[in-house]
Amino acid sequence: MVERSGSNLSDLVSEDSLNSPRTPGDLPQTLSTLLGIMTDVDGKVRDNDDSKAFSSEQHQKIIIVANFLPLNAQKDKMSGKWCFTYDEDSILLPLKDGLSSNTEVFYVGSLKIDVDVSEQENVSLQLQEKFNCLPTFIPSDLQKQFYDGFCKRHLWPLFHYMLPFNPGGNRFDNSLWKAYVSVNKIFADKVTEVINPELDYVWVHDYHLLVIATFLRKRYNWIKLGFFLHSPFPSSEIYRALPVRDEILKALLNADLIGFHTFDYARHFLSCCSQILGLKYESKRGYIKLEYFGRIIVIKLSIGIDMCRLQSALNHPSFTFHVREICEKFKGKKLILGVDDMDIFKGISLKLMGIEQLLQQYPEFQGELILVQIVNPARSTGKDVDEARNEVHVIANRINTSFGFPDYKPVIIMDRHVPMYEKASYYALAECCIVNAVRDGMNLVPYEYIVCREGGPNRDKTLHIGSDPPRTSAVVVSEFIGCSPSLSGAIRVNPWDINAFANALNLAIRMPSGEKQLRHEKHYRYISSHDVAYWAKSFLHDLEHSCKDHQSKNCWAIGLGLNFRVFSLSPTFRKLNKSHAVSSYKRTNCRALFLDCDDIVVPSIDNTPSPEIIDVLNNLCSDPKNIVFILSGRGKTTLSECFDQCQNLCLAGEHGYFIK
Repeated sequence: MVERSGSNLSDLVSEDSLNSPRTPGDLPQTLSTLLGIMTDVDGKVRDNDDSKAFSSEQHQKIIIVANFLPLNAQKDKMSGKWCFTYDEDSILLPLKDGLSSNTEVFYVGSLKIDVDVSEQENVSLQLQEKFNCLPTFIPSDLQKQFYDGFCKRHLWPLFHYMLPFNPGGNRFDNSLWKAYVSVNKIFADKVTEVINPELDYVWVHDYHLLVIATFLRKRYNWIKLGFFLHSPFPSSEIYRALPVRDEILKALLNADLIGFHTFDYARHFLSCCSQILGLKYESKRGYIKLEYFGRIIVIKLSIGIDMCRLQSALNHPSFTFHVREICEKFKGKKLILGVDDMDIFKGISLKLMGIEQLLQQYPEFQGELILVQIVNPARSTGKDVDEARNEVHVIANRINTSFGFPDYKPVIIMDRHVPMYEKASYYALAECCIVNAVRDGMNLVPYEYIVCREGGPNRDKTLHIGSDPPRTSAVVVSEFIGCSPSLSGAIRVNPWDINAFANALNLAIRMPSGEKQLRHEKHYRYISSHDVAYWAKSFLHDLEHSCKDHQSKNCWAIGLGLNFRVFSLSPTFRKLNKSHAVSSYKRTNCRALFLDCDDIVVPSIDNTPSPEIIDVLNNLCSDPKNIVFILSGRGKTTLSECFDQCQNLCLAGEHGYFIK
């Protein structure tokens, strides 16, 4: 298959263009641009050293592309004027903190509110001038098919390890897929309005825009393009259920750098590329690299929190008020905290059942322990969300009825929007933070809790703490969330095991202060040095590294639709002259033929060579002038079974360790 081997791709290019050595000055400007070699009108090669991209003053901007802009929009009903403010909860907003001051950040995305067609042009101009944002206006019916349809019905469950299709209910809807592709193309068209492809970098975010890279790569073959996924990536057994699995993988591989929260998610992606597309990857010099038609795609890990925003919340005037209010309200109680979105994957009901089990198993906590569960507003609506919310309130009422009394409720549900400064006050006072999602992305709630427990002068003054008090924290996290591996001092639990969760919470509450301090210090050192600014800086540095060889290679655009990709070759590559090879073959009396088993003779996703391959090998081996060797990394037994129908064939298994 073409997707697994480049053996037939060179036929798409004329033989003369590959066999004749050329210099950039010999090429017309249009052709040399196609080949990835930028020349001036006079034929002189331009200086396009990508290694200087972020330090050079000629660099223009970073274009950040996401489903929603980091803005809040509101229209005044009386005056009819639009009011726009930055969305402080958006992870995209503080990315610029990791960049140099002379780097411009430009955002492309949709607004969270509909704008009438007659006002779209004025709104767009206003956002570009004042906020460096270019809005994408998606028709409401198309937006519904895109977001509520394909994203939420198909991709969201799939990426959270749930099969999104079943014979008796939800089935794959091809019309939703077409809407998804159409919206991605609209986003790509917006990017082309503001990009300088020779200088600018593009950073695409999350599963809403999985195929945008194909449209951008098709427009600019050597665009500098990174993608970051803010959700888990499922194992290949789950991902392969998606009918458009090939198209999405190929589209992602049109990026230069692909980022994931954890190595597990990256490993799942690489496994899908291997099993579905037959691609190979390697880890070298600290980078995980995957080759796709001559292009190298780098895999990147990690994310961070906005330290400046948390410090701002701790210094907010209302923070002091809420701290005093909480201290008075829960005086003499052990406060534990949960902060989650209203989502079926967050495991809030399992958390409450764990609290119920804890109060039953350890009666001494009754009247003393209080869980404050902050429930952020749901990001989507639907039957599943409503059922999850109802279940949470039913279990909370049951616990409060069984273990509460007039002045005491063991569970308090805050089902509303809670400002960051109010959350920070709960973070700062909670003895333990619980995050037990059954499946989640990174989930930065434990990071926020630890930073707020570290606190600062305002917190210490409010709580009447000395100048240098010991800092402590206790974290109970699900083993199924992305931040779990980075919190080595946290108590990890399986959220489905209610008894184990209750025991883990008991351990966290009773943990000695000295141990809490040691664990807290270890966590805080990591979190403070790997914040959102570090993430942005390291991601863009790795994107720069991934793109540094762009102009040194020749490239050809091949494929139609979402099968489009760029075929890249070194300038020294020469196509094999078939007539010369055949002539040399016929003239010689002793020939040695070495054939790579994987991808060439046997596709890596298959087990045995095809009958046609067996016939070709037998014909070659029947000539007494030929010595034919199959080279492979496979074991000797497997290799022997694959080619047991061939006579006089030489085999080299396990990379030459065994020879037959």
